[in-house]
Amino acid sequence: MSRRCFVVEFKEPLGYGDGLTLQERAFEKVSAGEADGILLLLEHKPVFTVGRSGGRENLLADKRTLETYGIELYETNRGGNITYHGPGQIVAYPIFNLSKWKKDLQWYVSCLEEVIIQVLKDYNIKAGRKPKYRGVWVADKKIAAIGIAAERWITMHGFAFNVKVDKSHFELINPCGIKEFSVASLDDYVKGVDFREVVKKTKKKFSIIFEAGFDEVAKDWILT
Repeated sequence: MSRRCFVVEFKEPLGYGDGLTLQERAFEKVSAGEADGILLLLEHKPVFTVGRSGGRENLLADKRTLETYGIELYETNRGGNITYHGPGQIVAYPIFNLSKWKKDLQWYVSCLEEVIIQVLKDYNIKAGRKPKYRGVWVADKKIAAIGIAAERWITMHGFAFNVKVDKSHFELINPCGIKEFSVASLDDYVKGVDFREVVKKTKKKFSIIFEAGFDEVAKDWILT
């Protein structure tokens, strides 16, 4: 099946609210049939987001501490618990009409995980899944979190993949509500890793795994 898909890459960290606006605009375009899928690739300014499963009980810092660290706090409509976004982390928001692929959210989430697993494989890092926890793991360390939402089979939200992230921020939460395991970042395993190279690999893996070519468009296209 031929699919009309586009990718928008942002080079500077965005506020979480700006990311939500971009997702909403992309959702409108996909809903209107202007595209089958729009992939947003970006970094966020530091933020904790709370999903539909809750997570405030897993926030270990008070409002004053968050202000000191410059970390925002948002409640969202994605699945999952509390998680962190920040510079040095690839955030992927695939706004895909799954009617053009497969109407199966478990399959879709597995594909998102596979994108990251295959990127890590390029760096000779063996990553995988844990049956109890969504996301991507290197041994017992979580390197990517996943949380999605879908309406009329059109997806929102996506994954956060730690590449060169400040892991001290994770100490202010129980990431995804998980207390027994820690987090990892790609630069723990690959010194001097090139962030933009990892973004490029991520785009390539999306094309392979979702069997679609993603034409690059400017951010202004999303906003029009």
